[in-house]
Amino acid sequence: MIEKTKLEPADKPHLHPRNLHRFHYDFKALTNACPELAAFILVNSHQNESVDFANPAAVKMLNKAILKHFYDVPHWDIPAGYLCPPIPGRADYIHYLADLLRVSDDSAIPLGKNIVGLDIGVGANCVYPIIGHQSYGWSFVGADIDPKALQCAQEIVAANATLTPFVALRLQSNPSRLFKGIVQTAEKFDFTMCNPPFHASLAEASAGTQRKWQNLGRKNGLENNTLNFGGQPLELSCEGGEEAFLNRMIEQSAEIASQCLWFTSLVSKKTTLPRIYKSLKKVKALEVETIEMEQGQKASRIVAWTFLSNYEQKKWKQMRFD
Repeated sequence: MIEKTKLEPADKPHLHPRNLHRFHYDFKALTNACPELAAFILVNSHQNESVDFANPAAVKMLNKAILKHFYDVPHWDIPAGYLCPPIPGRADYIHYLADLLRVSDDSAIPLGKNIVGLDIGVGANCVYPIIGHQSYGWSFVGADIDPKALQCAQEIVAANATLTPFVALRLQSNPSRLFKGIVQTAEKFDFTMCNPPFHASLAEASAGTQRKWQNLGRKNGLENNTLNFGGQPLELSCEGGEEAFLNRMIEQSAEIASQCLWFTSLVSKKTTLPRIYKSLKKVKALEVETIEMEQGQKASRIVAWTFLSNYEQKKWKQMRFD
């Protein structure tokens, strides 16, 4: 588990207190870890070192440097066009999950390989298992419906000895199912996590991409419908968008209610919440938590639910966390 100490005051205080990325990037340290990053460093309008976040190659190299410097993952790469996620926001999800798993507010975070998470839609980047294992020692199963994405994730895991024994990857052959075919009989997970596609169509995703290009100062910069973080159609959109995907997840989570302590997902759109709460009530979830998050100008949230009673939760933690 990696520990990096920063002495200066946090300049991104909206991020989780344990997030290693609450500070401006130290490009000297990052280039020491990943010399290839030096070619992409520039001085921005505030006279600070930065990279061009509208350049996919620069963003990927920055991620590579961050993962090497902060998480001791020297070998990381993704194919062109696949999602290259912003690391700080992904780390926030992991740290809030760690808080959710505490036995009580003042208890220690459960650490080690016996804590097992399921990442639905692990993607080619495999970022959640990387951060989760390197920060807390957890084990992961990563599932995806894209064979190429899984192949890339497997190459990352195989190339990094610190990950290999602790991250398993599984192909979901039935795109309509989220858990069945992945979760094995009697297998237990302490949490599931997901960053669902939130667009209802590729046209909607393309429009969202255009707006983000404009926010980056590239009004005419939409090239081949890609953004700095990329994304394949399966990563960006699904029929019915975020709401339909999450309703399906909630319904199917009830099928393995006793096999998971906390089911969780990111929810990008606040307007999706009322329908989610209605679906959770319908499947008789016993406890629901909504955790607000903020990354710069973007607000998001994690919705977590469990089918276990307080007594069952306590027994679960006694058996698995002690």
